[in-house]
Amino acid sequence: MNSEDFTDSATPDFVHVPVLADAVIAGLALRAGGHYLDATVGGGGHSQLILAAIPDCTLVALDQDPQAIAAAQQTLAAYGDRLQFYSTNFATFDPGTQRFDGILADLGVSSAQFDIPDRGFSFRHAAPLDMRMNPQQDLTAATIVNTWGETDLANLIYTYGEERLSRRIAHRIVEQRPFQSTTDLAAAIAATVPKAYRYGRIHPATRTFQALRIAVNRELEVLETFLAQVPDWLKPGGRLAVISFHSLEDRIVKHRLKEAEALQVITKKPIVADEAELAANPRSRSAKLRIAERL
Repeated sequence: MNSEDFTDSATPDFVHVPVLADAVIAGLALRAGGHYLDATVGGGGHSQLILAAIPDCTLVALDQDPQAIAAAQQTLAAYGDRLQFYSTNFATFDPGTQRFDGILADLGVSSAQFDIPDRGFSFRHAAPLDMRMNPQQDLTAATIVNTWGETDLANLIYTYGEERLSRRIAHRIVEQRPFQSTTDLAAAIAATVPKAYRYGRIHPATRTFQALRIAVNRELEVLETFLAQVPDWLKPGGRLAVISFHSLEDRIVKHRLKEAEALQVITKKPIVADEAELAANPRSRSAKLRIAERL
């Protein structure tokens, strides 16, 4: 496998604040001269913490988003040949004979992907219904919204969004489509639900958008694949740290770590952000960190 350079496609907007930073560094139990894998490098925040904490460690950084790789290469340029980058999904990564002293997977969408309007992950900005973490793939949110049958849409929104009004929302989508923009879809969903639901704690389109994003990127499928093979990538005593952001992910992580014969779970309960981090970075409120060690 060959590391790749993406610096020409970097974007200054790709900034991601690493969540649970202190807990990740402590949980990985970093070793002098250790070899680490950041399976979802994003903007490079967690990788920078690892490389700064142990001056002689090395790191492999993965991401399927070329904008993320480009941003991380700029952020981490000072570390030179201590790290390698690979543009790939963590489920399809082949480490060859490499084994790691620690592996981190920060799941879901990064702050930058939400904040760059044309990525289509957020309905705070008018943007195409895209939601692809890997822009090379064909399937987009627009394809699902504008071509799937009503029953399939309802099942998707209920299963991946845990949305109790999934049938009502799917019916409205089919009735009013085609949709071209994130804001048009969000407005249609908001107009579909009862008034009390419309002005609740979260926007009424939040769960539907989560469901579409998970489906577009096959997030739960690739997570299952990753967790099935990742114990073999660790050295004995090596640590695996996984940060999830919603109950569907966390449930999978919890059970797969517990079921893996080669792993011992370190965290009986997930580590969550303290009040200081919540105040500084509100997006950390849903983050849950679980850690296991290779036997």
